[in-house]
Amino acid sequence: MRLSRLPIALFVSGIFAHLASAADPALRDTVEKIVAADYASLDAFYKDLHAHPELSLMEERTAAKVAGELRAAGYEVTEKFGGFGVVGVLKNGAGPTLLIRCDLDGLPVPEETGLPYASQARMKNLAGQEVPTMHACGHDIHMTCLVGTARVLAALRDRWAGTLVFVGQPAEEGGAGARSMLSAGLFRKFPKPDFALALHDSAVLPTGTVGTVEGFAMANVDSVDITVRGVGGHGAWPHTTKDPIVLAARIVTALQTIVSRETRPLDPAVVTVGSIHGGTKHNIIPDEVKLQLTLRSYSDNVRQHTLAAIRRICRGEAIAAGLPDELHPIVTVLNSEGTPATRNDPALTRRVHAALVGALGEGNVRTVDPVMGGEDFSEFGRTVEKVPICLFWLGAVDPAKVAESERTGTPLPSLHSSKFAPVPEPTIKTGIAAMSAAALDLLAKK
Repeated sequence: MRLSRLPIALFVSGIFAHLASAADPALRDTVEKIVAADYASLDAFYKDLHAHPELSLMEERTAAKVAGELRAAGYEVTEKFGGFGVVGVLKNGAGPTLLIRCDLDGLPVPEETGLPYASQARMKNLAGQEVPTMHACGHDIHMTCLVGTARVLAALRDRWAGTLVFVGQPAEEGGAGARSMLSAGLFRKFPKPDFALALHDSAVLPTGTVGTVEGFAMANVDSVDITVRGVGGHGAWPHTTKDPIVLAARIVTALQTIVSRETRPLDPAVVTVGSIHGGTKHNIIPDEVKLQLTLRSYSDNVRQHTLAAIRRICRGEAIAAGLPDELHPIVTVLNSEGTPATRNDPALTRRVHAALVGALGEGNVRTVDPVMGGEDFSEFGRTVEKVPICLFWLGAVDPAKVAESERTGTPLPSLHSSKFAPVPEPTIKTGIAAMSAAALDLLAKK
């Protein structure tokens, strides 16, 4: 699909014009007035969050601000649930229960956007190290859209029936937040949802647009540490050693065959060695080398095969190098950092897609490809309750910059980049319009 080159202002002014053609002009006008009246406070809320990010499992101030906004909008709010999780409930008669979730945490990234409200924050991480902190993944956008949607739906109680559960989830970046809230009893202590929705800002879609994908939308994510052991010694007498650097190099090369020769070509998978450290000096063969890997997949079978293959390859290369069993590599899967693949329920996604088309216009709602990034929103759909979930993408980039990137081939700053800077107003207004439309459709009065 060709990208529009219209200025941002036209995207913003057109959002609610498309909503008018969807169904009820009076509803469109009401939503437009709510968002217009609220936008100054939403903008201030967003910029405050952007300037004061907090790391995973440390989102105390952020959670309190989200809780305060939900409480002010008329929701019954529970704080510090499953860590710094926030749950806001609004009951409005008989009907389905809809959960809408945002994430709260920032990243240890130094902001280099040059924005007047750029983060200068530094904080100590869980290891006690002081690090720069930034909302480099747009969670501040997500929180602002959640608050704006909460206000819209609270003001439009005559247009829907059922129960809303708004969730501010901590620790998405580490993969622990959703599990923590679910383990604390999110679906037992609060109304169990019939549907769960989330949005995520996109670093490649232009403002004013959204993107949906049925089925697998984001990947399984696993982090693996490998300690390659050997027998160190003098670099001039290598024959008296078992060199872990050479063994690590062989392991890195062999790992590439898991995807290229062991995985069915139609099954996406990634094995990336992101870190390798070993040795201290030119003429010293060390005793060990450490590797750090990230693994991506969609299928649970591919995920398990990849992990098993890593263990097999490490053991096989160690045997080939003549190492005894007690010096074979140590393979550690960091289960606390893993997240399962996000699979959008197809029927729910089609319904959400139609609601988004009605709100934004067909030209601004795209069917996009799945990606190999990870999101622990997936956990909300993998409990015994089997809640249907749908996460959609929210364009956050100046359309002119998207068009320029396509023309020149120069990549845009990605999510997690120190230079990633969403365009606030059109992004937030589109996100509120989109999420409100999906909620009003799912909770429509019969």
